[in-house]
Amino acid sequence: MGEMSGYQLGVIGALFLSVASSVSIVICNKALMSNLGFPFATTLTSWHLMVTYCTLYVAQRLNFFESKPIDMKTVVVFGILNGLSIGFLNLSLGFNSIGFYQMTKLAIIPFTVLVETIFLNKQFSQKIKFSLFLLLVGVGIASVTDLQLNLLGTVLSLLAIVTTCVGQILTNTIQKRLNVSSTQLLYQSAPFQAAILFVTGPMMDQYLTKKNVFAYNYSPIVLGFIILSCVIAVFVNFSTFLVIGKTSPVTYQVLGHLKTCLVLGFGYTLLHDPFTSRNILGILVAILGMVLYSYYSTHENKKKQSGDLLPASQINGKESAALLGGISKGQETEKS
Repeated sequence: MGEMSGYQLGVIGALFLSVASSVSIVICNKALMSNLGFPFATTLTSWHLMVTYCTLYVAQRLNFFESKPIDMKTVVVFGILNGLSIGFLNLSLGFNSIGFYQMTKLAIIPFTVLVETIFLNKQFSQKIKFSLFLLLVGVGIASVTDLQLNLLGTVLSLLAIVTTCVGQILTNTIQKRLNVSSTQLLYQSAPFQAAILFVTGPMMDQYLTKKNVFAYNYSPIVLGFIILSCVIAVFVNFSTFLVIGKTSPVTYQVLGHLKTCLVLGFGYTLLHDPFTSRNILGILVAILGMVLYSYYSTHENKKKQSGDLLPASQINGKESAALLGGISKGQETEKS
């Protein structure tokens, strides 16, 4: 009981850290990009990942955690996939309307459920599906406005959905199959994510903004916000891997929409953004969906622990074997 209580506290702590850091970085980046005129989102993300890796390198050298080597092919594929996910999401925002971009983010949840059901044989109850449906409807009402379509934007959105979904499933699967912590996986993969964005980011940003990141006039206040953004990003990246590893990709996406609701609320109260009855209705419906999802997930987890369903270790083993077979073929599972 004590071990389970400690695990639950760890999950709650990871969720809180993820929400707090994500909302903080959104507010910081909004000030940086909207108020200070620094529009280079993809390049900034590459700096986030480089600072994250450097921070973890120092922490590892100080023995805060043990570096655990992972099969290089697995790490490279995983790192590149996550880097592409960020790039495609930014491109989707650049080539689509805000409303269609929000729909792209909403589509990640049902696509994740579909992939886990088909390829990982994971079962989602009707109650879970209903709560997710409520959540998506609520966030859609609160945040989706115009839905202007174009062929290139649609293709980029589909690529963003696929790469984000698969990348998050792999984050969960790799940690469980190879018995590595979220810190160890982030430490191994961050350089590859940073590298692909560092190479492609400036070109992508210049194409989208018609400005050169290297020709930008960096004032002290802009540099201060960039440094603050990078520091917060360390906690964002760490908590992302931690939450997905301790829960599931679907739970992380649900948490992401909670962040969206909180950002809308903070934008209204702190930044005086426009707020309508539609926003309020959407947030309330989304919160109801989140509460139901949390309740049903907790109830079903208790049933699993009671032996009514398959033990988690068996489920994780099946999921891992199905998804990682093509990446780390022939590699034996490490056991603690």
